[in-house]
Amino acid sequence: MLGELFAWRRDVRRFRSDPVAEELLRACLSLAHRSPSVGNSQPWRFVRVSDRERRAAVIANFERCNAIAAAGYADAKRDRYRRLKLEGLREAPIHLAVFCDDATGAGHGLGRGTMPEMLHYSVVGAVQSFWLGARAHGLGVGWVSIVERDKVRRILAVPETWHLIAYLCVGFPVEEHLDPELERNGWQGRCEAATRLLER
Repeated sequence: MLGELFAWRRDVRRFRSDPVAEELLRACLSLAHRSPSVGNSQPWRFVRVSDRERRAAVIANFERCNAIAAAGYADAKRDRYRRLKLEGLREAPIHLAVFCDDATGAGHGLGRGTMPEMLHYSVVGAVQSFWLGARAHGLGVGWVSIVERDKVRRILAVPETWHLIAYLCVGFPVEEHLDPELERNGWQGRCEAATRLLER
């Protein structure tokens, strides 16, 4: 069962329009909040983006960044890139922006003197916990990285000390697959685990 959960934890881009019950979203966020964090600092800050104008501004920023990204590829690769569906911003009923509060005093700096990036890693862990929890409840999650962090922070009017880690689309998926969409569409295959394990 756990293996199946990990296998299906895919970047979902195609969502049904069905609303997500508030209690279901809260249950998934509660699971995320149980994630480990450096110094028990819990630096994650989840922002639900419900305002239509703010959503539209995020979509516009994605479109700008996506056009720039496409222009960075040549010929056939650029055409293949443009055919990929890389987000579900218009379809997903829920948008969540996940930030790291870089100025948090929680945890009293434990573990961050040598690796300050552990604050950000802690938030990534919370995102993964949310993602797996959502899947266990039948929800899909898509992580949109083709946006400008500072621009999104300004759109959402959050403190300057908050660093965007993830912009998530959440909802019930149109379809389920055990293979990544990018692999299915010939963009990049998945390597075997053994090729990523080194011995010293």
